[in-house]
Amino acid sequence: MRSLLVVLVALLVAGCGDTIINVPTQPSSATATGTTTPAVVKHTIQFRVLGNATSARVRYATPTDGLAQVVTSLPYFNTFTITGDSLFLSLDAMPLSFATSVSYPFMSVQIVVDNTVFREASSQDFLSSPLSVSGQWRQ
Repeated sequence: MRSLLVVLVALLVAGCGDTIINVPTQPSSATATGTTTPAVVKHTIQFRVLGNATSARVRYATPTDGLAQVVTSLPYFNTFTITGDSLFLSLDAMPLSFATSVSYPFMSVQIVVDNTVFREASSQDFLSSPLSVSGQWRQ
C-alpha cells in the first residue's frame, strides 16, 4: 500500500511541468467585457417673455412643437427638456397692447438653458417690430 502511494505521488509530481509566468512589459489593451451605455444627460430649456404689455404675440421653436405662435398675456414661460447636446433655439415676441396708464413700456425676451441665460434682448419703447433672440446652443 505504501508503495502504491509513493507511485501515485511520483506520478503527480512528474505530471507537473514547468510553471510559465508571463509578466507583461506594457499595459494590455482595454477590452470591454460588457457594454456600458453612457448616462443620458437632460437639459432644461426655458423661453421667457416679460414686460408690462397686456398682451403679446410670442413665436418660438422647439423639437416637439416645431415653430409655434401664441397670443398671450405676460409674463410668459415655456419649459421643455432635451437629451441632445446641440440645438438651434429661437424666440421672438411683439407687444400687441399696453394698458392706457403705461408711460414707460418695457419688454424682455430670454432663452435660459439649465438655469443660465443663453440669449437675452430687451427694449424700452412701444415696439412695432418683434424683439428676437436666437442661436445654436451646444453643450
